[in-house]
Amino acid sequence: MGHMSDSTNPYQTVQPLSPSDEKLWATLIHVGGILFGFLPALIGYVVLKDRGPFIRAHATTALNFQITLLIAFVAGTVLSVIIIGVFVLLAAWALSIVFSIMAAMAANNGQYYTYPLTIKFVH
Repeated sequence: MGHMSDSTNPYQTVQPLSPSDEKLWATLIHVGGILFGFLPALIGYVVLKDRGPFIRAHATTALNFQITLLIAFVAGTVLSVIIIGVFVLLAAWALSIVFSIMAAMAANNGQYYTYPLTIKFVH
């Protein structure tokens, strides 16, 4: 019987991402939110949260923002039977784009970012 090397150990600790990889993935999570809603943030949080403090902070803040947006979109859709819902939907859509771009730019520059108007579901 051969000796198992450390690389085949399923219980080994995950390797941290390099600072440039953390910035790249954080940027992609924020930009992905514009196109795909909460999925990039959820996947990034689950897969990358233990790979470094920077990526964890960005994945967490993006996931909280996307969950908050999802609630706003649901509320806007329900309220669209009265005119106010249309404005809620337009505001949520615009804020999604603006804040996601601001977050992506901060991540790309190696800066932390916290979305305004966000409920903190995940810590």
